[in-house]
Amino acid sequence: MAAIAPHRPRFPYWLLFVLVPLFLSPFPVAAQTIEITAARVWPARDYTRITFESNTPIPHQMFGVKDPERLVLDLDNVEINTVLSQLTERIAADDPYIKGVRIGRNRPGTVRIVLDLKAEINPQAFTLAPVGEYGHRLVIDLYPLVPPDPLLAFLEKAEARRAGEAEEAPSRAAAQAPEAAQSAPTRSSGRASARRSDPASKRLIIVALDAGHGGEDPGARGRAGTSEKDITLAIARRLKTRIDRERNMRAVLIRDGDYYIPLHMRVQKARRVNADLFVSIHADAFIKPHARGSSVFALSERGATSAAASWLAKRENDADLIGGVNLDVQDPYLKRTLLDLSQTATINDSLKLARAVLSELGHINTLHKPHVEQAGFAVLKSPDIPSILVETAFISNPQEERRLRDAAYQNRMADAILAGIKRYFAQNPPLARERLAQVP
Repeated sequence: MAAIAPHRPRFPYWLLFVLVPLFLSPFPVAAQTIEITAARVWPARDYTRITFESNTPIPHQMFGVKDPERLVLDLDNVEINTVLSQLTERIAADDPYIKGVRIGRNRPGTVRIVLDLKAEINPQAFTLAPVGEYGHRLVIDLYPLVPPDPLLAFLEKAEARRAGEAEEAPSRAAAQAPEAAQSAPTRSSGRASARRSDPASKRLIIVALDAGHGGEDPGARGRAGTSEKDITLAIARRLKTRIDRERNMRAVLIRDGDYYIPLHMRVQKARRVNADLFVSIHADAFIKPHARGSSVFALSERGATSAAASWLAKRENDADLIGGVNLDVQDPYLKRTLLDLSQTATINDSLKLARAVLSELGHINTLHKPHVEQAGFAVLKSPDIPSILVETAFISNPQEERRLRDAAYQNRMADAILAGIKRYFAQNPPLARERLAQVP
């Protein structure tokens, strides 16, 4: 009996007539549409930043158009949604660089965003990989062609302040004359006390105040939702007000709004105003809520003084990853070695300043450590300006978070830091210099 051959299903050759034309077709398969999940605007005098966030990288092209000045941004594989449409409402009338924004479809699958500019700018576009709570980000930074001169702005404000005080002096003196006649001994002793509390210097002392984080980088967050960037700016502003009241001291805010400044640019800005000191203000955080207390840090030449200090320095240095930094811009301080005499002398002065401030902080809050700690904080790497980083309290501690939100505590913190600065200068008078005029 003949064997029966097994049944083999025949290949459906008709499928070739369907599949082959698809592979050979000159028309590409449509790419998956990218959804813009967030669009944010951070206006500032230094620069304006716009960020677009999505779950995947955003292909883009950017070019400028003149007469009038415009910046054109094409986003590929993107559709117009509510997030993009609301971008037009986020441009403030007082934005230093953007007059308005228009959004439309340039061609199928491509959204065109046109920024109408108030002046010619130097734009930068770069992408950031997901980090922290953010997904993929496309960042557009609009810098002025001529960067604002912080020293010139500082001198102009100082001149305006002196002019205002000169105008108020006669009326103030007349109003105080009767009171002065009745209590001359008391007021005389008060003036003598005020003079003794002034730093021992005959020239203007400039203190650069760096409010940590800002803009895209909120810093640490408390359980009640407090952002570190808001607390640091509030304390920095209060401290500036107090420093500016001193007869021979003035403060410059490195960040005077809700925007991010890369760490190396904070150092550069302090040096451009010829600062005598650099004070970076922060609010500490830890994974466990019981950690508490204030701390003061200085730069280290030979590694961190503790594992906690090393961890904190890494967290603060990672702010550039979250805040968003264009890696094509070189940081001049990354190439410097710390092991030179000028840096060593600066660190020694930083330690003196840090000890003076830490001593004053102990009067208003528990100290997390009873001594100054050191680590490789990028923001403290100025080669010629004594620099310290103040952790005002633990924002991750519910009790200390409430204190940080309290205006009275912020005032006491500002008073304590100023007292430490004045104690430092009383013991270490600044050297004379010709870069700024002497205090009259």
